Amino acid sequence: EGAESLEAARHAQIVVLTVPYAAQLDTARRLKPALDGKIFVDVTVPLVPPQVSRVQLPEEHSCVVKLQRELGTGVRVVSAFQNVSAVHLRNPHHRLDCDVLVCGDDAEAREQVVVLARAAGMVAWHAGALANSAAAEALTSVLIAINKRYKVAGAGIRITGVPAPDASSAT
Repeated sequence: EGAESLEAARHAQIVVLTVPYAAQLDTARRLKPALDGKIFVDVTVPLVPPQVSRVQLPEEHSCVVKLQRELGTGVRVVSAFQNVSAVHLRNPHHRLDCDVLVCGDDAEAREQVVVLARAAGMVAWHAGALANSAAAEALTSVLIAINKRYKVAGAGIRITGVPAPDASSAT
């Protein structure tokens, strides 16, 4: 069922924000009254057109860390899905053949997002503290540059050297 964003956030246990960087803070501020105690998954990447294939991290080094400061400690911010191609996400029949980095300071919230990603068929990895989100945010511009250079729509990442976690695993 559909609902206005604030109303939908009030009824959700996990809220996912997928807006352009320019709209991230304003959108999150509007949702803040409904986010206390909830997991807030931010997919934002600091892309600044027209140079989207160039890393442009904010002064705070991570737009998601900046968001956590804005929302306060009562909101459990987790960073994930930045490196999954929007082209692939739009197609519900496309197999998401890439890994997902999940960052967050709240280990239990991070775990819930890892489980959510795995339930959607992705390989999800605990990538540490929310500050580590800067790497995923920067990596997205690198993937866009690869997409342009090699004329593909959805380059992704794969973690190697570690046995892939089982989709049913909760570790």
